Amino acid sequence: MNQNIDETDLTILRTLQEDCRVGLEQLAHVCSLSIPSVQRRLKRLRDGKHIKKEIAVLDPTGFDYKMTFIVSVELDRESLQQLDLFRKRAKAEPQVQQCYYVTGEADFILICTAKDMQDFEMLTQRLFFENSNVRRFRTSVAMDRTKIGLSLPI
Repeated sequence: MNQNIDETDLTILRTLQEDCRVGLEQLAHVCSLSIPSVQRRLKRLRDGKHIKKEIAVLDPTGFDYKMTFIVSVELDRESLQQLDLFRKRAKAEPQVQQCYYVTGEADFILICTAKDMQDFEMLTQRLFFENSNVRRFRTSVAMDRTKIGLSLPI
């Protein structure tokens, strides 16, 4: 654990991981601190990059993007420049929700969303077929979204 983070900071972070809309008053109550003290701690945690982003997780059933795909990608060449180019393409593509550089047979694992199979096919054209450095990609279609999250077990 980071030496600059104490148990009170962990309580704040655990609470925010559950619901980042929690107000300062409630955080102060949970931590038994004053509101200004919680504000200072939050500023320090944000400035220290312990909190990377505060977002809303949307329910995809209420939108057109109902399909989730797990895609493993093998590149032909793995130079630093080629890896960076692929990372930039993945980051720039709104339908790529997550991108991991991994060990093993694949070079990258992507979590992607699409409206339907035709929409996913268009995504594969943009990301893989138009990229001469992609050797192959393998796709699994998620049947169910059993657990979604990025919380750390702190």
